Amino acid sequence: MERVNQTSSVSEFILLGLSSQPEDQKPLFILFLTMYLVTITGNLLIILAIHSDPQLQTPMYFFLSFLSFTDICFTTTIVPRMLLSFLSEKTISYAGCLTQMYFIYALGNTDSCLLAVMALDRYVAICDPFHYVTTMNHHRCVLLVAFSCSLPHLHSLLHTLLLNRLTFCDNNVIHHFLCDLSPLMKLSCSSTFLNEIVIMSEGSVVLVTPFLCITFSYIRILITVLKIPSAAGKRKAFSTCGSHLTVVTLFYGSIFYVYLQPLSTYTARDHIATLVYTVLTSMLNPFIYSLRNKDLKQGLRKLMGRRKSQAAPS
Repeated sequence: MERVNQTSSVSEFILLGLSSQPEDQKPLFILFLTMYLVTITGNLLIILAIHSDPQLQTPMYFFLSFLSFTDICFTTTIVPRMLLSFLSEKTISYAGCLTQMYFIYALGNTDSCLLAVMALDRYVAICDPFHYVTTMNHHRCVLLVAFSCSLPHLHSLLHTLLLNRLTFCDNNVIHHFLCDLSPLMKLSCSSTFLNEIVIMSEGSVVLVTPFLCITFSYIRILITVLKIPSAAGKRKAFSTCGSHLTVVTLFYGSIFYVYLQPLSTYTARDHIATLVYTVLTSMLNPFIYSLRNKDLKQGLRKLMGRRKSQAAPS
């Protein structure tokens, strides 16, 4: 990806961003810089709280810490480039564009797989609690995380290599704020038939399979919880899933809106949905998981307490 495609006359692309109006650039820069800082701070606090509190050394929080780390990387792949475009640097090199696209798909699908693994963890905890410790042992948790991180990179590499074989002629203006498959394929002056076939087949499988795993897990959880006789028991069981379900709805709702449609129907209206799963979800995750989770809130309070005591003069 370091060289320019030899069959293409395009050496760089122009990212038009969210708005072409000069008066919008400064407010957008301030807004997304604030969102980026909140995202980094919130997810770092989640990671530090989990790794510093022995009570949070469980599979659910192990997976959550990796989700937070992935969200930091995912947002960093996108937002700093957006901030540059707000400051007038709207061009991105051919290699830079493909590199950004590679990491967007690799990290976005890692998020997807981790959400599926977290749903599986809740399924085992609620539907088979007596075997939870042995089923979700540390070795298996590490393997699940390793699989969740490696498979998306292979998926992303496939689509990046297929895109690299396309020819780009004179038009190098991307009507988007990031380098995404659909806008780039629209710019190509060669056939994108193979790319579209792979997206609709392999791409759909990689996108939908984690969602189906989540759906299956929650159907089984719902069946199990409805058999609990006490209302308090039902509330307790559902409370451990509420945060995860909220994140899944935000993430997959926006992704399906953008990607489960033909290439020809992709328009600028999809920018908002793209912002939801690339920027907004990563920013909201720490709030969603901490506000609805007593153990995590307690862990964050302990972390803040230790920081204050270390900062206090002796």
